[in-house]
Amino acid sequence: MAEVINMPRLSDTMEEGTVATWLKKVGDKVEEGDILAEIETDKATMEFESFYEGTLLHIGVQEGETTKVDQLLAIIGEEGEDISGLLNGSDTTPDDTEKPASEDESTTSDHDSGDTETADIPEGVTVVTMPRLSDTMEEGTVASWLKKVGDEVEEGDILAEIETDKATMEFESFQSGTLLYIGLKEGESAKVDALLAILGPEGTDVSAIAKNFKPEGSSSESNDKKEEPAKEEPKPESKKEETPPSPSQDSSENKATDGRIFASPLAKKMAEEKGISLSQVSGSGENGRIVKRDIENFTPQQAASASSAPVAKFVPSGQEDYDEVANSNMRKAIAKNLAKSKFTAPHYYLNVEFDMENAMAFRAQYNSLPDTKISFNDMIVKACALALRQHPQVNSQWFDDKMRLNNHVHIGVAVAVPDGLVVPVVRFANEQSLPQIGAAVKDYASRARNKKLSLDEMEGSTFTVSNLGMFGIESFTSIINQPNSAILSVGAIVEKPVVKDGKLVVGHTMKLSMACDHRTVDGATGALFLQTLKGYIENPVTMLV
Repeated sequence: MAEVINMPRLSDTMEEGTVATWLKKVGDKVEEGDILAEIETDKATMEFESFYEGTLLHIGVQEGETTKVDQLLAIIGEEGEDISGLLNGSDTTPDDTEKPASEDESTTSDHDSGDTETADIPEGVTVVTMPRLSDTMEEGTVASWLKKVGDEVEEGDILAEIETDKATMEFESFQSGTLLYIGLKEGESAKVDALLAILGPEGTDVSAIAKNFKPEGSSSESNDKKEEPAKEEPKPESKKEETPPSPSQDSSENKATDGRIFASPLAKKMAEEKGISLSQVSGSGENGRIVKRDIENFTPQQAASASSAPVAKFVPSGQEDYDEVANSNMRKAIAKNLAKSKFTAPHYYLNVEFDMENAMAFRAQYNSLPDTKISFNDMIVKACALALRQHPQVNSQWFDDKMRLNNHVHIGVAVAVPDGLVVPVVRFANEQSLPQIGAAVKDYASRARNKKLSLDEMEGSTFTVSNLGMFGIESFTSIINQPNSAILSVGAIVEKPVVKDGKLVVGHTMKLSMACDHRTVDGATGALFLQTLKGYIENPVTMLV
């Protein structure tokens, strides 16, 4: 049976897409996982893969043409199959009963990024599914619910805060009605398109919908996985030898037998910001989980009361003990993306050491201006941006059938956050002044640590700078942030003996290491780039010319 492929929603703000390139033509055989086309969204040009096998029978949007999300993109079926009936109705989205929904395809109305309606759902009732809030998102965690069952919801109201692999984002409702059912509790995770909530007229019985719902195209295991986390979360109980229970053992509901504390990601973040120890907070969520309201309602008296109870715990000498922390979506994404980069891009490294005397004098003089303060990192970002304009090969991206030489320079700046790291992007860095770069990096770093960066602020880099010099690290190497072709690792400025004009004097130097993708950047190309960079860093006034 022929399958209708609609224009997918590849970002949370995407309303229409443009076909940049078709990788298949009518009559070609298509395997599941094959790249059908490159789709240009409001944020990036992305590869769109097929979730079906068969023959490409029809292309509905030609290269360069644009269409709304959910409009006919292509049809895949058996060779020679009659698709005239589908083409006659191609101006509207086919019924879900005729088209299984894929991960990237939306089964919603034109305005909805996460609501699924099926033929057996009563009129006025809307099933809200876990939305795909980033192009790499595979699952999401409910950080907090801003509505509870029974609340009235207006279109545009914020339903929940969803933790993705990149950030914690507000998810708004695209329908009005009463919140009849919540499918995921705070702290629980589920795959994209899993049941999140149900909206509809007040008093509607949706128990059958909640019980039987599963995303089309998925197995019955999807529903099982939705209910499993609450059971399995405490499962890895203490893996140490059993000891008789002690009268002083803490009996708080939010602590498992091995001393672990269960709390939602948002509660952990709020507690860290307020300087509250989670061990002093009593959880009111399921299984004693600490949630947002527990942190908001916490008072020092609770801590005093808790401290009055005996908390000593006898641990035999030499006993093995450890804590287990569930991998966050961000940590999973970091592991996946960096492993892919390391094992697919042939890395090699170029190491240099720059004389920083002039740079230090330049910075001191620059910062003597009123209301002006720049860092060495700002100078490095600016110098890299100028050097990249002269060496586009280092500012490139690799694809299986082509290489993209970027004429614009967007510098990604690695920022450490509690769950790992993010890479906000300073766009058109070569056109910005040093104070502008400094202000942008400070703003990004501050909002990154509070998970307030938007997705488009973390996408589109053409080169990356990672600076650990502020931590006293003299030299290190980094993994390339794909699809970039290179990343620069910046060490600390070190005072040391150096030879100048044949004499041994005290100087200041800085070591840098550039990891390059050998598919795009040859050794000589990378070396020439570093020579140009050296000219800017050791003679920083040239950056102002």
